[in-house]
Amino acid sequence: MAVCEVCGNDYSRSFVVTRGEEKRTFDSFECAIHAMAPRCAHCSCAVIGHGVERGSAIYCCEHCARHEPAAKER
Repeated sequence: MAVCEVCGNDYSRSFVVTRGEEKRTFDSFECAIHAMAPRCAHCSCAVIGHGVERGSAIYCCEHCARHEPAAKER
């Protein structure tokens, strides 16, 4: 059993997510998304799909990318 670093739950089915050299332990995909997913530069929701990249910014969808002033200038 391992403790989720987001919610503190000690769970027998916890898992480790590895990104590069970073390894983090979670008890659910919900906690993993909360901790690791990038946030939309416009609405701040978690980007759990492909997202839309404009320069160094990531957006959850094309709608948000179009409405962000910095994205319009590119």
